[in-house]
Amino acid sequence: QVQVVESGGGLVEPGGSLRLSCAASGFPLDYFAVGWFRQVPGKEREGIICISSNEGITYYEDSVPGRFTISRDDAKKTVYLQLNSLKPEDTAVYYCALARKYYCSPYVDYYAYWGQGTQVTVSS
Repeated sequence: QVQVVESGGGLVEPGGSLRLSCAASGFPLDYFAVGWFRQVPGKEREGIICISSNEGITYYEDSVPGRFTISRDDAKKTVYLQLNSLKPEDTAVYYCALARKYYCSPYVDYYAYWGQGTQVTVSS
């Protein structure tokens, strides 16, 4: 059975850091593109960054490059999202999504497997 579980969210002050983890089980992660999305109440879920099956990285949110870093450890079936220099506008529920495809995409419908989300709150 396929499962995707995010962890690592929490409350952090502006300028702080968090590391989110996305752990997959039930299948090898090697052939999956993995995207991170975020959603705030009243708005659509938006793609922010993705790592392809061969570790190509694509940014979908202009404010992310230089602050957020994505990496994957296929042996551990885990993808990491390092969040640095966090701002209040980064506050959202962050979701990990998997697509058994080579390339990345910013579109929600592209991904077949989703985690339950982890809350990130940036506030002083």
